[in-house]
Amino acid sequence: MLKMKSENPNWKHEMDDLDSRLLSALHRDARASLSELAEVLGVTRTTVRSRLQRLKQSGEIVGFTVLTRRDVAQSPVRGLMMLEIEGRGTERIMARIAAMRQVRAVHSTNGGWDLIAEIGTETLAELDEVLFQIRRIEGVTRSETNLLLSTRKGRF
Repeated sequence: MLKMKSENPNWKHEMDDLDSRLLSALHRDARASLSELAEVLGVTRTTVRSRLQRLKQSGEIVGFTVLTRRDVAQSPVRGLMMLEIEGRGTERIMARIAAMRQVRAVHSTNGGWDLIAEIGTETLAELDEVLFQIRRIEGVTRSETNLLLSTRKGRF
C-alpha cells in the first residue's frame, strides 16, 4: 500500500492493475505520449495524466532519465565491486566511492557484502586503477569484482 504525499497523511492509494500496466508500458517506452499510453491501456488521456501524477506524488515514480548511446559507449569496461566494510564507516565510504567519476552507482546491501559499486571505465587498466583506489580506502576490509559481459535490459 502506498501512502500519498498529500495534505491528508491518512489518505492511501493502493496500486491497482492499471497502475501496474502503466508502469510496465513506461518501462517499455518511457517516451510514449499520454495519448499513446491511453490507447495502449484503453483509458483516457486524463486518466493517464492523473495516474502518473499520483504515482509521482506517492514516490512510486521517483524520476525520469535518459540513457544515451554516448553514456554506454563511454564505459565499455563495466564491473560490479562488492565491498565488506569494517565498523561504522559505511556512509563515509559510500560517499567517497560515489564521488569517483568512474562510479555509476553505489548500493548498500544486506548479506555477505555491505556495498556494491557499479563501475564503468574506458579500459581494463583504468578499471584496475579504480579498484586499487577503492581497496585502499580505510575501512574497506575485503572486496570482490565481477566484470559485466553484456546487459540484456537495463532500467534506470
